[in-house]
Amino acid sequence: MALLIASDLHIDIAGQPLLRGVSFKLERRERMTIAGRNGAGKTTLLRLLAGEASADRGELGVARGVRIALHDQRPPIGDQWDRRSASKRGVLLREYILSGCAEELRIEAELAELESRMAAGTADEPTLDRYARAQARLETRGGYLWRDRATTMAHGLGFADADLDRALDTFSGGQLTRASLARALATGADVLLLDEPTNHLDIESLEWLEQTLISLDAAVVLVAHDRWFLEAVGTSVLELEGGRARFFAGSWHAWRREQAARELALGKAIDKQQAEIARMERFIERFRYKATKARQAQSRVKKLAKIERIERDPRDGQSLEFAFAAPARSGRVVFELSDAVVQVGGDAGDRRGVTGRSETDVTNGIGAEDGAGAPVTLLEHAELWLERGEHVSLVGPNGSGKTTLIETLAGRRPLAAGKLSTGHNVQVGYLSQHADELGEGGGMGGNPSPNVLEAAQRTTGLTPNKARALLGRFLFSGEEAEKPLAGLSGGERRRLSLAVLVNSGANVLIIDEPTNHLDIESREALEDALRAFTGAILLVSHDRALLDAVGTRTIAVEDRSLRSYVGGWPEYLRIREEIRTGGLGGTAPHAARSARSHATVPGSAHARSLGAAHVPPRPPAHAPEGTESSAAGNGSKSKGPSKNRLTAQAAAELAVEEAEAAMRELEDQLADPAAWATQYESAKSEARHTAARRAVEEAYARLEALVD
Repeated sequence: MALLIASDLHIDIAGQPLLRGVSFKLERRERMTIAGRNGAGKTTLLRLLAGEASADRGELGVARGVRIALHDQRPPIGDQWDRRSASKRGVLLREYILSGCAEELRIEAELAELESRMAAGTADEPTLDRYARAQARLETRGGYLWRDRATTMAHGLGFADADLDRALDTFSGGQLTRASLARALATGADVLLLDEPTNHLDIESLEWLEQTLISLDAAVVLVAHDRWFLEAVGTSVLELEGGRARFFAGSWHAWRREQAARELALGKAIDKQQAEIARMERFIERFRYKATKARQAQSRVKKLAKIERIERDPRDGQSLEFAFAAPARSGRVVFELSDAVVQVGGDAGDRRGVTGRSETDVTNGIGAEDGAGAPVTLLEHAELWLERGEHVSLVGPNGSGKTTLIETLAGRRPLAAGKLSTGHNVQVGYLSQHADELGEGGGMGGNPSPNVLEAAQRTTGLTPNKARALLGRFLFSGEEAEKPLAGLSGGERRRLSLAVLVNSGANVLIIDEPTNHLDIESREALEDALRAFTGAILLVSHDRALLDAVGTRTIAVEDRSLRSYVGGWPEYLRIREEIRTGGLGGTAPHAARSARSHATVPGSAHARSLGAAHVPPRPPAHAPEGTESSAAGNGSKSKGPSKNRLTAQAAAELAVEEAEAAMRELEDQLADPAAWATQYESAKSEARHTAARRAVEEAYARLEALVD
């Protein structure tokens, strides 16, 4: 049975047609990806399916009882969740995520009220009926474990237990976007609508999200630019092109092959039609003034006027294509890092100041109020080398120190300790995660509001004509070059920073998340350019397709140090999996969330979501008392739990024993047939059993939270 059916949907924006004839059917466990250019209407269609907009024509049918949840690119803002109101009310992240489960919250409140009535002996037959129906509704939504589902989703997306009790307004925009995704996943909806769900996720979270979506007994509609993710998750494609929709039943890769074949056929059809038009025009031009051929010529004029021209979308010619010039030759060793310590905060040499802190810093809890506090060690005893012509991928979870490390290599931060050697004739080109090298859009040579052309001239030193020629290759032609820098979109800002990088003539490229805000066509153009670059590359990216295409060696951030793996992304994946499953010796390159790790209890919901072979990561140097920590160097000894923690664990274990004993005693009592003799007695017994079961589950949850 179809959960959702769209029939001939027409959507207009500001009176102008956006989409025409959108039709598809969505079954349970189907995962449909929406493909199309930026501005094709993908997000608008998602919001229409969520009920936030209406179609101008056509029908959208939703099966009875189907619940729909939307995660879009906007972080949780608006009347209900804006930062100011959240701050006033002290809304916690846990409350925000659970708020998506409004029905479960209502049922729990109703059950609590009914149980109070029954305990007071004032319940009647209608009350008992209401209780039975409410409990049945809750069971269909996961029973009393639905809160565990929400917590598991938050953990999988990188939030620690401590984060759940933080106020919503203390998180960055990227963290709020992840919170929105956790909220949508926690609903247990029948239809999930996900707009760019891969934004702000590290590779571990991406892999977790892929497996979670594949395992869901729900339909999924998603928009994403991560090609690896689309191929892993998608089962069908809805293509939006030129205002029309085309449904394709098959994987993302199969659709791309079919699309390429269509493009080839379209090109041949256009060539054939243009040849026929040219032949007819030559005949008309030659014979239109000859009396003996005038009638035939006039016939061809009419026929020519009736031909429906086959044309490409005008935007087809606006694809990004560029290449790096052959770089100057450097020394064999480009960088060599020895026994290095990389820190942020305090006196660790943050040259940018608090206002320029990276997302890595934010993840590690370094805000404006504590940026001058004690430094936080991200890497210690780190060893790294980069040779001429090598293409190296730097991978690791968010907050592990990747951005801080490459800023150090690029000369933007000093080392806290250790030695960094730079080779002969090394010319570094640096592309930051947020295009900080372009400036904030003001203060350039006295110009308070520079445009794209002026910013390009300032950063490259080119003349206006040469700067325009460079910008034209990056889709800033004509009036586009006059756009104010402050008004650029994320994708436009990224294209401008790429233009500056290409012009730099660097022989070493240090690149941080270059695919941010780029569409798939632009990502593929960047991939081709980097793959053909003959200089050295140190690449940080969560785009696994880019890592697969570009990297020839992988350096992973593991346990606050660096480990090198021969081979690109596929080889690293293979070795990582072999180590995890015990096929190789050594320490697993697990994706430890080193700056925000939390204890994972074997058998807990979070541990099960990560897999049985998950190894709890080593906490960072600044871990709180009671958390396992270790000193750097050989022969280090682990510090066990504190006395307070052990006392709390003992009390929690006793509470579990008492709850289980009470449960056994109650089950003995309920074995008496008199406990189920009437409808009233049955409902009362069921309520007592549910309360006892809940007490056991809560006791175990408290114990799991304390056990290391």
